[in-house]
Parts: sequence; structure tokens; C-alpha cells
Amino acid sequence: MNRREAVRSVAFLMGGALSATTIGVFLEGCASPSANKGSNLFSEDQNLIITEIADVIIPTTKTPGAKAAGVGPFISKMIMECYPEDAQKAFVKGLEDLEDRSKKEFDKSFLKISVKEREQLLGKLRDETLAAQKAEAAKKPSGPNLKLEKPMAGPDRYAKSTPYFFAIARDLTLLGYWTSEIGATQALEYVQIPGRYDGCVDLKPGQRVYS
Repeated sequence: MNRREAVRSVAFLMGGALSATTIGVFLEGCASPSANKGSNLFSEDQNLIITEIADVIIPTTKTPGAKAAGVGPFISKMIMECYPEDAQKAFVKGLEDLEDRSKKEFDKSFLKISVKEREQLLGKLRDETLAAQKAEAAKKPSGPNLKLEKPMAGPDRYAKSTPYFFAIARDLTLLGYWTSEIGATQALEYVQIPGRYDGCVDLKPGQRVYS
């Protein structure tokens, strides 16, 4: 299986949750140079906020959540090393806007508010992102007379898709968690040596899916 097929499989397993920007980045193999690659893109507080955002998206339940799995540093590293400059700027701006909204609504930094308040803020941001993506999709031409454009290559493959802060955070949280040791072995049913391939295996009631 090549990289392109692997990314499509991951997107399918996540219910098609990966955004165009994320899929584009991985289809290109993180080959496009970034203006901020290797630099200190985020402040110390912003790195902490990224970790807390991921932990709201995948909290600790019966199994450890995103924070325990080290998803926050994974997101920071991926943004700095693999994402194009426009997505980096959108993500930093999203962090700044989230901090401003937290101070405006709760008179506290995002790091100081409660988990319920964080869930409230991120819930609003999620709804706004979905609405914006839907509106953006509605503006694109469609119909039987649509002229097909030549497929784009390189970073331009996803340049026409607006990079949304929450969508990037969600995508990388899912990717980082399910590919971590905790996600693969505790949240999923891990078989180190699976043996022969069986495309249809019945699961027992309450059994975790295989990683």
C-alpha cells in the first residue's frame, strides 16, 4: 500500500473527517518547504493551549485521552514541519482568536477556564467552522456543464481550500491519537502479530475495534 492509499484508508476509518488541507499535506508527503519550518512558531502558552484543545476533543474516559498520549506536541510539530505557510498563519491566528474569546466571555485565559467552559468555546468554534465550510462549498460551481480543471500538483493541490483552525486541530488530534501507542493499544484492539488476513471478523459485544 502506498502513501496515497494509506491516507485514503485513514480518512475512511475516521468517517471522512480529514479536511482537504490535511489530506493534501499527506498526499504530497510533507515535501513542500514551509517558511516557518523548524522555527519557534508557537509561544509556550500556545503550546499548552494546543494540548488542552486536543484533550477536550479526546478526553480521558475509560482510556487515557489526547494529553496522556502526547498529542499536543505532535500537533505543534506537524504544523511547524509539514503544513504550508497559509495553514500555519491560520492556525496561529485561530489560537490568538480563541484566547481573545476566552478573555472576553470568561475574563480569563483559555488555560485558566474550566473544562466545561473550554468545551463551550470549542463547541461554538466547531459549529462556526462547519457553517463556514458549508457556505464555502456552496459557492463552488456545480452541475452538468461544469468545466473540469486540470488536476493540480504540489502545494496548489489544496490552495483553494480555506484552512480552518478548528478543522486542522481536529484532524491532527485524531491522527495523533489513533497513531499513538495509547490510542492504538488501549482505545483500539491491538494485535501485534495478526497472522492471516481475515476481512470479516465478528466482534464481541463491547469489544474495541482493531487498530
